[in-house]
Amino acid sequence: QVQLVESGGDSVQTGGSLKLSCAVYGLPSDWFCMAWFRQAPGKEREGLVRIDNIGRATSADSVKGHFAISKDNANNILYLQMNSLQPEDTGMYYCAAVYSRPPNSCPADWYVSSYRYWGQGTQVTVSS
Repeated sequence: QVQLVESGGDSVQTGGSLKLSCAVYGLPSDWFCMAWFRQAPGKEREGLVRIDNIGRATSADSVKGHFAISKDNANNILYLQMNSLQPEDTGMYYCAAVYSRPPNSCPADWYVSSYRYWGQGTQVTVSS
């Protein structure tokens, strides 16, 4: 059974940093594209960063230089390092996964529907 479990969400001050984790159960993350999405209050879920099964990362323009994705294939954990947090970074953060097809690839888009598996989310609140 596939399960993605996020953790690490917290309340922080503007300018602070957080590192989120996503423990992956039931699928080998080295065969899958993994991504982090965010849903701010009253807004649609948006894609932030993704990493393919051979470790190549892509960031959305909104978080380039600000957020970084990484993964530990040996332990099946996905990470999101977030720096210089701003109030607009407040939201529920989700990890997601989809089988890499073709191999060594991720969807070229940021559509929620492009990802097959989702975690329940972890809340990040940034106060000024």
